Amino acid sequence: MDAATPDTQSKSPMVGVFWMLITGVCFVAVTALVKTLGDRVPAAESAFLRYVLGLVFLIPMIRPILRERLTRRQVKLFAFRGVAHTLGVILWFYAMTRIPIAEVTAMNYLSPVYVTIGAALVLGEKLAARRITAIVVALLGALIILRPGFREVSPGHIAMLGTAVFFAMGYLTAKILSDEVSPTVVVGMLSITVTIGLAPFAAAVWVTPTMWDLATLFAVACFATAGHYTMTLAFAAAPITVTQPVTFLQLVWAVLLGWLVFDEAPDLWVILGGVLIIGAISFMTWREAMAKRRQTTPSIVSTNKA
Repeated sequence: MDAATPDTQSKSPMVGVFWMLITGVCFVAVTALVKTLGDRVPAAESAFLRYVLGLVFLIPMIRPILRERLTRRQVKLFAFRGVAHTLGVILWFYAMTRIPIAEVTAMNYLSPVYVTIGAALVLGEKLAARRITAIVVALLGALIILRPGFREVSPGHIAMLGTAVFFAMGYLTAKILSDEVSPTVVVGMLSITVTIGLAPFAAAVWVTPTMWDLATLFAVACFATAGHYTMTLAFAAAPITVTQPVTFLQLVWAVLLGWLVFDEAPDLWVILGGVLIIGAISFMTWREAMAKRRQTTPSIVSTNKA
């Protein structure tokens, strides 16, 4: 995002939309690949192998990390973020084997809602009436997806609720750290701490993966890395108010993928709930951009954080 000035951003909206579309395709590809694994490989082990295989992308970050003189407080914050993200990733991999892709995608949009609530509680940010309204609408969307009392709320749904909470905790910690160290260090330390954090969970449930499983998880790492990179390009090319609505298409791709590839019939209630959540997030983003306030909490969300 720092690669372009606001002036440049305003001149390249279509470029930003293009890169956000590619981002959506990459993250849906991640979801599809994890779905194909099913429960052949335990969730914790799948997550661990994804991060281990993705360490190859960490090589350019090693030198900046070693140069950074982290304080004891920063190390503790990185450790806390690693623990939160570790638990979130395990729950996300678990949910992918239990509930349809569209439901995983829609519920993942709850993360920025929890971030907004957490920012008020932890960072002291003010919750204006429009934010409170948007939060209520988003939570209503989650209730429509879950429909407790009208259908069984499975462990996969509970896992996704936990995923969004843990990822939100990680985002808030990243916000604090991003004001103190470079983005490269923030990203690199996340990969290191999560890989370490996942190791004992993976060891406890370890099964020998096949070469196909390893190839699939390496593809997951590639698409996830590419998705985060193209998302950064989108942020640099266009204002958030332009790129935010494009994230809705990730839910469209997820519904189509689940329907055409995994024989998961489209659920209109899930789509409606997802639209409410995404609409609430988009409204908060638009209002804050219009007010020209400095963005202090993550407003953009991808449907995959693995």
